[in-house]
Amino acid sequence: MFKLTIVLTYGALLLRGVSAVNVFAHFMAQNSYSYSQGDWLNDINTAAGIGIDGFALNLAGYDWEADRIDKAYAAANQQGSFSLFYSFDMGYSVWDVSKMTTQITAHASSPRTYRWNGKVLVSTYGGSDRGDAFWNQLKSSCANAGVQITFAPAFTDYRNPNGASGLMSKFSSIDGFFNWWSWPEDNGELLTTASDLAFKNAIKQSRSGPYIMSVSPWQFKEIGGTQNWVQFSDTLWDYRWKQAINDVKPDIVEIVSWNDYAESHYIGDINPNVYLDSGVSQYVNGFVHAPWRIVADYYIKWYKNGSAPAIGKDQVVFWYRKNPKDVICAQGDRPRNSQYPADAVFALALLTSPATVTLDIGSKHFQWNAPAGASMGSVPFPPEDNQIPYVQIIRNGVKIKDGYGSAYVTTSCPTIYNFNPFVGTI
Repeated sequence: MFKLTIVLTYGALLLRGVSAVNVFAHFMAQNSYSYSQGDWLNDINTAAGIGIDGFALNLAGYDWEADRIDKAYAAANQQGSFSLFYSFDMGYSVWDVSKMTTQITAHASSPRTYRWNGKVLVSTYGGSDRGDAFWNQLKSSCANAGVQITFAPAFTDYRNPNGASGLMSKFSSIDGFFNWWSWPEDNGELLTTASDLAFKNAIKQSRSGPYIMSVSPWQFKEIGGTQNWVQFSDTLWDYRWKQAINDVKPDIVEIVSWNDYAESHYIGDINPNVYLDSGVSQYVNGFVHAPWRIVADYYIKWYKNGSAPAIGKDQVVFWYRKNPKDVICAQGDRPRNSQYPADAVFALALLTSPATVTLDIGSKHFQWNAPAGASMGSVPFPPEDNQIPYVQIIRNGVKIKDGYGSAYVTTSCPTIYNFNPFVGTI
């Protein structure tokens, strides 16, 4: 831990936003209908415990959301250092300048509201179709209400790096940019940083706001119609963090997501009081992702401090799907891109000193000599049915830790297609 003087300086930077590197998690406020202040406080404490500085609150504009946001601020005040900013989901048509101004100004004076260059940070999911005049009008409306904002939207139709200069010329309103895209685009290739670097450079050359980079562990959705897809995410949670740390060096990392259950990239605990529709519940309930926070904790420290952190105890985090990708399920439609994920168990070792990590499932075995720090390995699914992963850490011939997965890999699929992984740890 830093000395007190450094902690105080960091706290000031968190409020100001300039020169700090911060980590936020994208939080779906739409999933907070059942939330009490205690629910918010539990999530805030859990997130803060791994170095997350705040939540980017995705707002759909439901009337009841204002009350839940009040509770979120009360919980953040109770915790004492956690920050919040709004990410308006512009897929919901209710958002107009007046309604957005009311929401922004309601908590603008709170010390828990995140600021960049002394101005309230405001983001979005989508919204480029509203046009530049709309966003300039929002900034003017907030200013007339006594609140200056820094506008850093996620205009999701801007993904191609060749579009970065066009974004700047078309939108005088934007101060920063949030690149939502943290997954490969319907292919089996690793995601590159080309978009990140292009949009970051465009912002830094002509604007004063933050470049916000999305980092995500997974992407799968199965809710029918055109909303069935999986993106190639097998090792994304490892290499995307390394891209942020080593290559892009964004002002802010935004983890997508804390609680977007429908897209399977949640790293928060599954709150049993949150309503999940019958489709989503089939591929979310029982699929714990909490061990992914162990990985986040490690890389957040690295991102903030500029060097790989010391590891205090040996751990292996592993994840895998319950069905091979070619299985035919009884319900639903096969998701788009289902050919790309590998049928395998993936493991990320975080070790205090070198050791051998072994992965076994059925007749398949893989091991690697893992160094101190982080390293990855994988073992393919076996030809045998109904098998469960077994993971070991062996050092100097002595088994240090071992454990099994939480579910069997099976070719039986009596319900819907499910590419949401189980995540475990030893």
